[in-house]
Amino acid sequence: MSLRSKTTELKRRMQEAFQGGGEQALEKQKASGKMTARERILALLDPNSFHEYDLFVKHAGQDFDMDKKYLPGDGVITGTGSINAWPVCIFAQDFTVAGGSLGYMHAKKIAKIMDHAMKMKVPLIGINDSGGARIQEGVNSLAGYGEIFYRNTQASGVIPQISVILGPCAGGAVYSPALTDFVFVVDKISKMFITGPEVIKTVLGEEISMEDLGGARVHAEITGNAHFFAESEQECFEQIKRLVSYIPWNNEKKAEVFPKKAPKSRQYKLDHIFPTNPMQPYDVRDVIRAIADDSDFFEVQELFAANIVVGFGRLDGMTVGFVANQPLVLAGVLDCDSSDKAARFIRFCDAFNIPLVTMVDLPGYLPGVDQEHAGVIRHGAKVLYAYSEATVPKLTIILRKAYGGGYIAMCSNHLRADFVFAWPTAEIAVMGPEGAANIIFRNEIKASDNPEETRKRLIEEYRQKFANPYVAAAYGYVDAVIEPHETRNYLTHSLTLALSKREVPPIKKHGIPPF
Repeated sequence: MSLRSKTTELKRRMQEAFQGGGEQALEKQKASGKMTARERILALLDPNSFHEYDLFVKHAGQDFDMDKKYLPGDGVITGTGSINAWPVCIFAQDFTVAGGSLGYMHAKKIAKIMDHAMKMKVPLIGINDSGGARIQEGVNSLAGYGEIFYRNTQASGVIPQISVILGPCAGGAVYSPALTDFVFVVDKISKMFITGPEVIKTVLGEEISMEDLGGARVHAEITGNAHFFAESEQECFEQIKRLVSYIPWNNEKKAEVFPKKAPKSRQYKLDHIFPTNPMQPYDVRDVIRAIADDSDFFEVQELFAANIVVGFGRLDGMTVGFVANQPLVLAGVLDCDSSDKAARFIRFCDAFNIPLVTMVDLPGYLPGVDQEHAGVIRHGAKVLYAYSEATVPKLTIILRKAYGGGYIAMCSNHLRADFVFAWPTAEIAVMGPEGAANIIFRNEIKASDNPEETRKRLIEEYRQKFANPYVAAAYGYVDAVIEPHETRNYLTHSLTLALSKREVPPIKKHGIPPF
């Protein structure tokens, strides 16, 4: 055969593979409001950057007439490309081919591109749209999942791993996204659960829809399994592109430095944002925007455990991770969910050389029987562990309340924050003035002719003596008490200093966090 005829044969085979599950299956996919696997890759990556591998891989099934079936690419597309000129490895399951079910060769393709990502030290993006394990291939399907889970674990903390749920992701398949760093979901499209509604109805007699059981909003708001929620696939892809701009390729690099931009001071003024009344709530995200470059803040897990805010921003062009109590929700207390949310984000930032900026305003840990029985001790300890373990630059600003264990947990000097600053409005104490006065002066108040007036006077005395930043500053636990408008200047200066720090942790295989 001539070169021309061989080239023609190649193009024919490629075109056949590009058809996925066929025209009817592709139309059905689009009719359900979903892009095809190939369209998703091309929409996410830079134009003309996608290079596909293993297009002609064949499935390994021999039973149940599988040997007679042709499954293009075995239901998954793999390759490399770039996002904003940064290289990535990517795979996308093709629901039009056998429901995107995972068989032996399907899993082998995914494992291969994961190995490439680790070898090349670039981010890995997985687009999940699959009916689950391919039953016809039996234990080989389960073996395939095991190989993927193992690689997810080995890659953790080495390269960023991003999971995009754009269809069903059920049974054992859910554990791969759960092992990755960030999970993206789209409303009315994403579905994640261990056991589906039919199994639940059969076993427990409970009826629930797929959406209510494991839809996008459920995982973004309730379970915390999703980090980013979008209304459409295109919005989801824009979120991924934005995330990638904040994080480095791997754990040996640092995030790209962008040109410095001043905050939008007309829109975000600290003296307008921060209330004079110490009991009045405010949105801590506005405080972050008043400090961050261009007032740009990319929040992570915005809908989950909203009493703490985490996300990425920049100071002098450098990516930093912000962790802040949110007074608008539960007064910014730490509880089980917010502790998990903060600890996970802190560990990601530490693994990928992203400095941490912590903003403190909380009355402590959330009290109550429900929280105690839910394990708030164990969950709350995760924050202590994550901050203590982190070796990246750690900068802390105490805005207002910093009481009890909450003061310690939110990256205090005692957990080796590099710099701790406090505003004059900071209240650092074992507990709030009201509670402290009621305990310390119980007898004096009880014996008073006017208990209520005595209580008010003693509360104010306690506030003046202890509920301020100066006692902590006198012991060196606070490095500087600063005016709010000085915050950005202090942060950028101390960040520059802390970038050169070197910490040598104790020699050990690994620690044992309170999982």
